Amino acid sequence: MAEVEVVVAHEERATLRVGEVFLKVDADQARIDVEVEAMALAPIPTPEVLWRKPPVLALAALPGAALGRLAEPSPASSAAWAAAGAAVRTLHDAPLPPWPGRSLEKFASHLDGECEWLVANGVIPVDVVTRNRRVAEAALRPWTPVFTHGDLQITHVFVEGDEITGVIDWSEAGQGDALFDLAILTLGHPERLDDVVAGYGADVDLDVIRAWWSLRSLSAVRWLAEHGFDPAPEIAVLRSMM
Repeated sequence: MAEVEVVVAHEERATLRVGEVFLKVDADQARIDVEVEAMALAPIPTPEVLWRKPPVLALAALPGAALGRLAEPSPASSAAWAAAGAAVRTLHDAPLPPWPGRSLEKFASHLDGECEWLVANGVIPVDVVTRNRRVAEAALRPWTPVFTHGDLQITHVFVEGDEITGVIDWSEAGQGDALFDLAILTLGHPERLDDVVAGYGADVDLDVIRAWWSLRSLSAVRWLAEHGFDPAPEIAVLRSMM
């Protein structure tokens, strides 16, 4: 009998693995609706939906392994990272999904609140918050929306050899900034940015990608801490920007 592995769990949602099946339990059915529709629309490999019975979504496991982890060196090859960049470009070139993503105004408002909280609670030195808040400004500019994954962490991209076998966790998908996806993919792995951009095959503004690194990390620390996760990798990213 296959063992039950808890992949991630907190009060909002949980993901379990039973053999070659992932079970996603989410009380927010709108979030699951987005995930299922996004996977159906995305022109890149995604997990097969086996069945759905709210609040549970069953997905087939993808072959291969994740591209890497945030706080660890990636075992994947340069070619695999370039393939990830190419897959992202394919997604961004696809028709827009029919629902919006997070707006510029929401990003800016959320960032202001998170910076205030970080300073008020002494979580990160004020100079680190101030410097990264200044860097993050470059991301807060108008963008031409594309079909974005919205949470393209390296743990969500699976590879086998130098090939992309699929991308998971589409609940944040929507219309958004192309450089946001590229930034989240390379967060904590700046040494892989050249490979990703080469695979992406278009000129990108590297300063904006760095700005998204700062914005994402500033915005994530409180959520991670309050949901039982270690925010140390994100804090390390913020310190590296000094």
